[in-house]
Amino acid sequence: MAAVALKKVSKSYTAGVQVIHEVSMDIADGEFIVILGPSGCGKSTLLRMVAGLERVSAGEVAIGGRVVNDLEPKDRDIAMVFQNYALYPHMSVYDNMAYGLRIKGLSRDEIDTRVKRAAQTLELEKFLDRKPRALSGGQRQRVAMGRAIVREPQVFLFDEPLSNLDAKLRVQMRGELAALHKRLGTTSLYVTHDQVEAMTLAQRMMVMNGGRVEQIGAPLGIYARPASTFVAGFIGSPPMNLIPRDGRTLGIRPEHLEVCSDAEAMMRLEVDLIEPLGADTVVYGHTERDAAVRVAARLPGTASIPQGRLPLRYAPAHVHWFDAASGQRIEL
Repeated sequence: MAAVALKKVSKSYTAGVQVIHEVSMDIADGEFIVILGPSGCGKSTLLRMVAGLERVSAGEVAIGGRVVNDLEPKDRDIAMVFQNYALYPHMSVYDNMAYGLRIKGLSRDEIDTRVKRAAQTLELEKFLDRKPRALSGGQRQRVAMGRAIVREPQVFLFDEPLSNLDAKLRVQMRGELAALHKRLGTTSLYVTHDQVEAMTLAQRMMVMNGGRVEQIGAPLGIYARPASTFVAGFIGSPPMNLIPRDGRTLGIRPEHLEVCSDAEAMMRLEVDLIEPLGADTVVYGHTERDAAVRVAARLPGTASIPQGRLPLRYAPAHVHWFDAASGQRIEL
């Protein structure tokens, strides 16, 4: 295991196109970091620079205190798990997991010990003789993770590893990944656009936008105090409501809105859509003052919701303020 340090890491392509802008972060030994952001924000490019699959244009990437900018991927002591499983279809699960170790020249006994230990960790023992085509999507992804585990690297790099799985399998695999990290304690960088994965897996997360870091922190801390309107509008389902207010933007989370009497109303919502979800009901609409201002309210599933106009209130303690021009958080 090893710490990872990113120091003003930038990436530019030909014609002066810069896609990563001076990203800095210190990742502790054994920490699980999630890099979160929308498609095209640069998160996978950043991960590939740590892996050595993309050259660093400026700045430094250090693993275990050693600058690795000019090292080949094989010399960085990392293991990477990709979105596609990239398994050899003609090889058994055992051979898929053992292949890299054979290339490194490890002894047969050492290979056997590592593969069987990883198979036990991932509950793959009874599948070792099967070919990938005889496995489910979740089992194939576990084999891909097993292939990384047997290398016993200093750092694991995950590039959207659960994107190809269905919703139920993603939930299961998130739990397995969290348990795996708890057992192994290996430093891990995990890239995703899925905020649920980020919130449930990360010890800390880096939110990226347009190749820049918007915010770094613990998931619940970022959720509670987003640094910008981008973070506020990206994290949360539904995301934070952002309402213009004379040079400022008022932010209020949907779960902090509640139905009230007309006399108590802080806003009135013209209801466009009601989504009953069981425990909760999400109401979408626009404010009576401005049809362009869209608002979502997450209410109890038992709430009585009238058609038409819905009076809502919120506690001042739950309000967030942002500068309307810069989008940055205003601390009052």
